[in-house]
Order: sequence, then structure tokens, then C-alpha cells
Amino acid sequence: MARKFLYVIATLVVLVIAAFAIYAIWGMQLIRAVMVPREEFADLAPLPANAYADAKMWVARPDIIQNNPALWTPAGVTNPALPQKAAVFFIHPTSYITTFGDAHWNASLDEKEADATARRFVMSQASAFNAAGSVWAPRYRQANYGAFLTSKPAGDKALAAAYRDVVQAFAAFLAANPSGPLMLAGHSQGSRHLLQLLREEVAGKPIAERVAAVYAVGWPVSVEADLPALGLPACAHAAQAHCIVSWQSYAEPADPSAVVESFERKTGYTGKPRKGTHMLCTNPITGAFNGAAPASANKGTLDAREEGQPPKLLTGVVPARCDTSGVLMIGEPVDMGPFTLPGNNYHVYDYSLFWGNVRADAQQRLAAFLQK
Repeated sequence: MARKFLYVIATLVVLVIAAFAIYAIWGMQLIRAVMVPREEFADLAPLPANAYADAKMWVARPDIIQNNPALWTPAGVTNPALPQKAAVFFIHPTSYITTFGDAHWNASLDEKEADATARRFVMSQASAFNAAGSVWAPRYRQANYGAFLTSKPAGDKALAAAYRDVVQAFAAFLAANPSGPLMLAGHSQGSRHLLQLLREEVAGKPIAERVAAVYAVGWPVSVEADLPALGLPACAHAAQAHCIVSWQSYAEPADPSAVVESFERKTGYTGKPRKGTHMLCTNPITGAFNGAAPASANKGTLDAREEGQPPKLLTGVVPARCDTSGVLMIGEPVDMGPFTLPGNNYHVYDYSLFWGNVRADAQQRLAAFLQK
């Protein structure tokens, strides 16, 4: 009996090793096969003109007092008294992740699971800004995760449809905040929409002068082919305002080839090719363009591994180094939970890894902006 048990265990170990080997070799191909919607794309009907006047169209905004995930802070963290705060427009990342027959190109506004996931993202990401400003985070008919994994025209159409909702939400945000400093932030799909928003709705317009900082995290930005069209420079140091920060997190050994290939395949917002240009990497620990920082300087990583418990803030855990490829290296893999992507890609945790530093960074950039 003992020998049979050992045979079973050995067989299971072999199967697990084989599964990991298949995932390591064909991980992205398998993900594409499962995640890309099979249905034909159908364009979305426009939202009503006053849709974002309704608080129900927002995951977070200042007049939502109860169950506002952007107001959350970890135990022991308090908000400082600031002479003036910014209005923060935050675009959440993709939370609509479905497979096979259930997959549509865009989420509906009554997609409960996607909405619940979006709220978790706002809690773990947008909450970093609540000491520097009042957070406005719209709900929008986001593109399915599969839209980023295909070269089909439907993927771009789904993103364009989602972006139209974001533009409408941004107009409502500006109408509610006609004066004072602004901060614009996002992650992943949210940052993709944010960059387009900068190019089309902010750059070269009077509103640009009110922007204290832009956090386009989790989406590649070309220093040469994107930034000149966005109206703001890269943030060179932590005390600089009116600038853009961006990073994408990988543990070592890292394989950022999927991101690099996608980055190089498309043209930038200037109309010039991104291939051969430099990817913007802000070190979130130092707030500087490129460079390295030790784990001891990390002001706090969100640990959300304990199921049923709120995340805890752990200091001095994760270092940061901007690599020559343009991505951010965090040293050896760290256990953040089950959502690390192939290639040691810590994309899901871009904010969580450096939550404490992002919080301090936003306050410092706002202070620099107000001193101008």
C-alpha cells in the first residue's frame, strides 16, 4: 500500500512538472486560445449624455461615503492635513476576464464579477492617491482582456468603444472640478486610455496647466515617440511636478519579450515608430527616471495573501531597478499571490509592490506643483 501511495505521489509530481513546462513554453499561446472572444464585434450604443452625473456610474467619487474603495488605507496609515488637495481621475485596469463562450468584447455595466474586481483594484491602487486628492474612478464598458491578445480588428474596436466611455467620464469629472490641481492616473488598460486622453483631450489645451502629475503605470510609453505628443515630460526626479511617471514590474530572471514586441510593433502618439526608442521607466521608490533603489527604501508593499483579511503594509521588502530594456526589475520573485504572469511579469502588482512610495510620491509632486 505504501509503495502504491508513493507511485501515485510520483505520478502527480511528474504531471505537475509537465504542466509547468507546457505553461512555460506555450503559456501565452494557451492564454490567447482561451481568452480571445470568438464572437463577432458589435459596437456599443452611446451612453446617455448625462450618464456620469449619476453616482452609480462611478466606483469612487468624493460624494460616495459608504463603500468607497478609494478611501481605504492599510492599518496604521492616516491622511495628513494638506493645505490643498488635487482632484484625481483614476482609470481602473481590466477586470473583465472571461473565457470561451462567455467572452464578449466589452463588459456590460451590470457585469457583477467585473465590477467587484474593479472595486478591488481601486482599493489596492487608487487608494494610494487619497492623501493627495479626492479620487474619481469611473465605471466604463472596458475591453475584455482578450482584446490585448489578438491582432484582429475587433480588439482595437473594443478598446475604442471603452475609450469613448472614459472620455465622457472625464468631461463629467472636469465639469465637477472646474478649478484647482488635477492628478491623472491609471493602470494597464486604464493607462492605455489615459495616454490617449492626454493626447486628445489635454495636450495643448488650458486644462494641461492644471495637471500636477500623470501616473501611466503598467503600459509602455516611448520617450521619443510618445512623450512629445502628450504635452508633458517624463518625471526626472521626485520633487518634479507637471510630468509623467510609468513603470512595468518584473522579477528576475525576467522575460519582457511580449511587452517589448507589442511596444515596438506599433507607432507612437507622434506618428513615429516606437521600434528603436526607449521605454519610459520611472523608479517608483526614488521617483526618478531610471536608476536603482534597495528594498530598505521601499515605504510599503501591500500584502493581500491572507484570504478574508484586508491587505497589510510591509516595509523594506521589494527593491527596484530600471533595466536597459525599459522595464522595472524587482529582484528575485516575491510571493504576492497567484496572479504573476508568464515571464515573471508582476503586472497585476505594479501599484501594490510600491503602494507606500506611490502615496508619498503623489503628495510630494502635489506640493511641488502648488509651490510653482
